[in-house]
Parts: sequence; structure tokens; C-alpha cells
Amino acid sequence: MTTNNNDWSARAEAIAREVLARHADDVDRRARWPVESIAAIAEAGFLGLTVPAEFGGAGQGPRTFFAVMRALSGQCASTAMIYLMHVCATHVIAAAKEFPLRESILRDIVGGRHLSTLAFSEKGSRSHFWAPVSQASSVNNQVRLTAEKSFVTSAGHADSYVVSTRAAGATEPMVSTLYFVPRDAAGLTVSGPWNGLGLCGNASAPVRLAGVTVAASHRLGGEGEGLGAMMSLVLPWFQVGASAVALGVAGAATEGLRQHLKASKLEHLGQSLADLPTLRARLAQMRIAVDTQQAFLQQIAGGMEDGQPDILLPLLESKAAAVESAVQVTDIAVRAGGGAAIGRHLSLERNFRDARALSVMAPTTDVLYDFIAKALLDMPLF
Repeated sequence: MTTNNNDWSARAEAIAREVLARHADDVDRRARWPVESIAAIAEAGFLGLTVPAEFGGAGQGPRTFFAVMRALSGQCASTAMIYLMHVCATHVIAAAKEFPLRESILRDIVGGRHLSTLAFSEKGSRSHFWAPVSQASSVNNQVRLTAEKSFVTSAGHADSYVVSTRAAGATEPMVSTLYFVPRDAAGLTVSGPWNGLGLCGNASAPVRLAGVTVAASHRLGGEGEGLGAMMSLVLPWFQVGASAVALGVAGAATEGLRQHLKASKLEHLGQSLADLPTLRARLAQMRIAVDTQQAFLQQIAGGMEDGQPDILLPLLESKAAAVESAVQVTDIAVRAGGGAAIGRHLSLERNFRDARALSVMAPTTDVLYDFIAKALLDMPLF
């Protein structure tokens, strides 16, 4: 398996162009699981992109991951979000050295046979995913999990869930533990379909755990160390990946408007829309925003890969900056595209909705603004 960054990026672009683009509109319209796209990603080895080489994975870092996410999201943001959550869950599994199924699960991931996801957010604590209200109980080397999880990407489709819950006996909500829960665990059900404004195909539905029992050995990391894993393992990869998705959506909207301006005519004036200076200015404004975010996010991905010591602040900034830029860019696209943009024969309307879904995905932009300011003021984040 090749480990060249450019090769992975080129392969992701090819799959996005040949498979994701072909199904993206149908996935969005029908709010269906992108089965063809996920199968293509798995078959091409992307599920194991960041899995360490000792388990057969490609062992790629944030730079390659960012490039792959950017390519996928430019065609189908729903597929890209499914892939992002899988990569985040995979990093938790890979770090759990005491988990007895670790190697077999990772090798199945590398082989394209296992898709995982995160189950962090809960109905009771909403977007504050770091503070579960559910609490595990432990009896005779088994753990019982009862929780109402919300917005679980890949709900009902993932092969496993990385589940957070307040640690057994803990009195503080942020003293949490992470567990590996297989999809066929008794008591685990998807409690409703996903019907959202944007990211319609990522199956981000509620999941109920009604007395789900797993072996204590399914704990991923130390007891009560869930928040630490969220911050050190999940947050960096999620921030880089979610930012790349926002950038891909903004880039798709920019290209969509460019093509529309070139192809559409004002026949009574003998002009194309591209002849109008005001619309050209809007296109230029969009492209500048996309190129600015591209440079910023590539720098952050590189800093993360190189072990930059002060990377937390840029990571917190990344999703807030990229998502809000995508919201602005897609708003300009719809305004400049007019009635054609509101119709569904262009991608602009879908890009517009997907950008807004990203803005309220935890950690939301407003929460990130607060975290960023706390970091600047030398205050604890929690």
C-alpha cells in the first residue's frame, strides 16, 4: 500500500469525482446512507489511512488526512463526515493498548471491513459532549451502559461505537470513560431516523443504550480518563477534519458559481452572467476566502503533524474560522446565483445547507469562540 501523500490525495480526488459526485445529489434528496461512496472508500483502503503501520495501516498523518478530507467533502459532505467520525473513533481504539480486540479491530478497519463512529453527545447535555449525564455501573468485570445519545453519525450503519459515559461512581459529569460497543450489542437501538437541514446523508440519528452490557475489558483507556482522550485523541483530528469539510463545501460552492456564470446567458443583452462586474466581484470574494482558509488550515495540519507545542489554540480556531467562512461563501453563492441557486439543479443550495449544519455541530462556533478567548486569557477551558 502506497504511503505517498500525493498518491492518497489523488486517489481521494478520483473516488470523489467518479463515485461521490455521482451519488451526492440523490443521497441528499433522499437523506439516504451513501452506500456506494462508503464502499468505494473502504475498498480503496481509506478506512485505514491513519492506522499505524504495525497493524497494516498506511500510518498517514494530519497533512494527508486533511488533503483526503478536502477532496471527499468537495463532492459529498455527508460522506466526508461519516469518514471523519470513523477516523476519530479509530484513533481512540488504536490508543487503547489494554483493549484485547484492538489488533483484530484495527486490521479489520485496514481491510475495509469495519466502520466505527463516535457516540458522545447526549440529550441531557446537548452540544456539551464532554459532559455526559449517563453513568456506567460496574458488576463482576462487566459494565452496564444506559444512555440517550444524540446526533450519532452513522447510526445503525457503523460496525462499532465509541461511547462516552460518566465513570462508575463518579460525581462530576466530566469524569468520563470511553467504551467500545459493537453494533449488535443487546439493548442498542437507533431510536429515530435522521431528518436534517444539511448533511442529510450521514445518518446522524439518536441512539439508545438500554442496559447495554459490555466486558470491562472493552474500556478504551483508563477509568475516568474519557475527557483526556477526547481532548488529546479526538479533538485534534476532528477539528482538522471538520475544517476540511467546511473548506470543501466552500470550494464546491465557488466552483459551482463559476460554472454557472460561464454557462448562463442574458440573451436579451447578448451577454453571459460572467460579463457582469458585480457577479465577478462576488466570485472573486468567494475564491479569496477559500484560498485564505486553505493556507491557514494546511499550516495547522502541518503544525499538528510536526508536534508544534502551542497547537491547541490554532486547532480551536480552525473549525470556527473554516465553518464561518463556508457560511459566508455559500451565502454569497446563493445570492449571486439567484433563482438558479435556490433550485436544486445546482449544488449551491446543498452547499448552503451543509455549511449551516457544520456551524451547529459540536463544538459549535460560539463554544469555540469561548474556548479561544479562554485560551487567550490563560483561563481553563472547563
